[in-house]
Amino acid sequence: MKNVFCTISTLSHLYKCFALAESINAFGGILEVLLVDQRQQKIEGPANINFTFLENLTASLEQSIINKYEHKPDCLRWSLKAPFILRLLEKEDKVIYVDNDILFFSDPSFLFEALDSYNVLLTPHYYPRNPESNQNWFEANFRVGLYNAGFLAANKEAKEVLVWWAKACLYRCEKNYWRGLFDDQKYLDLVPIMERKTKVLDHLGCNVAAWNKDVCEVAFQDHHFTINQNTPLVFYHFNNYSLQNLKEEDPLFKYYYETLKKYNSPLALKDLIPAKSCLDKVKLFIWTFLNTLNAR
Repeated sequence: MKNVFCTISTLSHLYKCFALAESINAFGGILEVLLVDQRQQKIEGPANINFTFLENLTASLEQSIINKYEHKPDCLRWSLKAPFILRLLEKEDKVIYVDNDILFFSDPSFLFEALDSYNVLLTPHYYPRNPESNQNWFEANFRVGLYNAGFLAANKEAKEVLVWWAKACLYRCEKNYWRGLFDDQKYLDLVPIMERKTKVLDHLGCNVAAWNKDVCEVAFQDHHFTINQNTPLVFYHFNNYSLQNLKEEDPLFKYYYETLKKYNSPLALKDLIPAKSCLDKVKLFIWTFLNTLNAR
């Protein structure tokens, strides 16, 4: 049985999709890619990758999202996750969505097996949750959501909640703390309530990233990556925050960089590691200052 994964990308990040496809190929994985900024064309890549183009999305809900967010590329990609999963589930029994900046390191077959008993799988952020220290991260649990939207697995029985997620994104896809919104992600807090057969994964090797390093400590031993020295790393999320916080000499960073260079040979380190934005620095300063005032 084939294991079907999917992701959404632009042409500029296609090399990340190729790296992702390579990482699942050893485990019998097929990667379905929705390319949102190119018209239908033949694209050369790994043998286990297939493409869907924006012009192929003709369902009414898909078109509504495209019409609303066609000039907001981030919102367009985030809001099309659920419709793309739904489209694939018309032919497949199970589908796993992952962001294109994810790489797999060990066999994910148990995730597909879990979809025999559950309709939806989610991964917690595992942000620090101690109210006495790291309070900025503690509060992040409530600002940006309990679950990371870079991963979601579903089977055919999840159709109702996937349609709901798509409609929620169509309603609003924005960062708005006053409204309690964070793009497509904060809506996932409601999924375990709406779909009772939701499994919140407790495997610490799934969706590991810099934001959960206090809970999921990555080590490289005996030529394998492990979490907390005894759990295999299944997949790591190399988003901007992770790349900013990984050291260049870290075996995990080196492995990702070398894998990407197979498909984008001119890639320079400076292009891979994004600079921390001034806005993020200002927001952290304001939060720290206000928290200091409240503590007095």
